[in-house]
Amino acid sequence: MAVEDTKPRPEHDEADEDLRIYRDDTDRALAERWADIEEKSDEAISRFRQRADAVLRAAREEADRRADDAGARDQASGAIAERRSLEEDVVRGERAAADESLRRERAEHARVLSSLLPLERDKTDRHLWTERARSDDALSQRDDFLGIVSHDLRNLLSGIVMSVELLARGGSAHGEESGPALAAKRIRRYAARMSRLINDLVDVASIESGKLATTLERGDAVALLAETVETFQPAASEKGIFVELEVAERCLPADFDQERVLQVLSNLVSNALVSNALKFTAPEGTIRVRGERAGGELRLSVSDTGPGIPDGLLELVFERFWQAAGKDRRGLGLGLYICRSIVEAHGGRIWVESRLGEGSTFYFTIPDTTGSLSPPANASPSDLGSV
Repeated sequence: MAVEDTKPRPEHDEADEDLRIYRDDTDRALAERWADIEEKSDEAISRFRQRADAVLRAAREEADRRADDAGARDQASGAIAERRSLEEDVVRGERAAADESLRRERAEHARVLSSLLPLERDKTDRHLWTERARSDDALSQRDDFLGIVSHDLRNLLSGIVMSVELLARGGSAHGEESGPALAAKRIRRYAARMSRLINDLVDVASIESGKLATTLERGDAVALLAETVETFQPAASEKGIFVELEVAERCLPADFDQERVLQVLSNLVSNALVSNALKFTAPEGTIRVRGERAGGELRLSVSDTGPGIPDGLLELVFERFWQAAGKDRRGLGLGLYICRSIVEAHGGRIWVESRLGEGSTFYFTIPDTTGSLSPPANASPSDLGSV
């Protein structure tokens, strides 16, 4: 069953979400600022009116006092009350007209603002989509170019490997430690590194274009773990590093792409070898490969006894071009990024736990499936315990 990853570019979704959050925050801040301005304006108007009323009351009280002093209060009280009532009606009318004018002015400002803001945002969106289209086109051209170059390099590398085999056959007649034999061994090693880099570039191009294909088949995760340990045991032994296999069950069946999951395990063990090499100057260290069922998933892990990873970098190790402490220059820093993409294409998760000075453990999961498999016919007892 072939499954192709056709998800949209995650950076687009992330940018859109950031823009939405920013606009929501801007709208909220603008509304709060506008409400604050209106509240302060109303408070200022209220204070001015209170002062005007106080001045008017003081003037009236002064006029009444003078009228009392002149003994003319009774004769003019009726006319004064009528005139004051008319004045108060005029003031109330003027205030009501001012309030209505202010309300209309505020409504007009809000209307203008609400009409201009969408226009500005529409303009921003057009610029954003234009730049995004240009960026996507540039990335597509880069990926196409990368695919073509990687394909041509792979063909040339195949020719180098074939030539090395012929050279090695000729040199074997003079002994394994002869000049031609040693040269052939070095070329094989260099060719293996070139092949790894090319494969990483091809995988990244597939991931970026949303075309990372996985073929899901029923398989046994224990067999893959044992194969990984067996593959890396010679290289680890040369450095005095022990590689151990720990499994809770003799068989861990699931549906997964065996080549892709093996690629994940190989990248993680390679990373563990590098971590141990960064910490130890003398040959020592341990790499532990585990497999178990946990919470409806198959959980596989690779632990090392390297220097560990600072807390601030735990979320960055799966990004492109990340390299352990910047000291591993044998690759492009794409291995863990590819691991994350492969695991997510399976519907699983990948993460790392680490403590400085004590090493790191990389975990990844595969959705558990029902059913069981018999242990491989060629499995040895060591394949099912510690190696």
